[in-house]
Amino acid sequence: MGNRQLLFDGCHSTLMGQLFCCQKNVTLHATEYSKEIILKLEWLYSQDKINWGNLSDLYKAAPLGNKNPEDLEKAFSNSMFKCFVFDDEKLIGVGRGLADGVDCSYICDVAVLPDYQGTGIGKEIVLNLVELSKGHKKIILYAYPGKESFYKKLGFKQMNTAMAIFENQNHAVELGLVNEF
Repeated sequence: MGNRQLLFDGCHSTLMGQLFCCQKNVTLHATEYSKEIILKLEWLYSQDKINWGNLSDLYKAAPLGNKNPEDLEKAFSNSMFKCFVFDDEKLIGVGRGLADGVDCSYICDVAVLPDYQGTGIGKEIVLNLVELSKGHKKIILYAYPGKESFYKKLGFKQMNTAMAIFENQNHAVELGLVNEF
């Protein structure tokens, strides 16, 4: 699609004080084609209608690895905040936040299908999750190596003392996710 930029209009749908679902009109400027395309994206903040197999496919395509549909359902069920973005019936973006309601919210698993990357959808997902996380003393996220500058533009700072234990520590070192001190 060439150089693309999405412009989002506001969304303020609520259900019992919680953001649940909304429609956002999105204007896609595709300079390669010199035309505007209007997308009607649906933003869901509930997992009630999610096909976990489709979500697993999105993570493979993004690419954020192979994630088992049953594991994804469990992970999202245990997350206080979630954001799913659809173009028509197609799941195109996702993110979630693990939070305790007071101290810490951890934003993770943000992914956008390759055809929609670079359009601003990932940024909007993160900003929505940050907004939902307001009131926590700290909002933390884990960035995939090479994506740090993207999150820096959204106000995140690099932590000096963050550490992790991975199921496969050697693989995490190989990927550059952690290093030996």
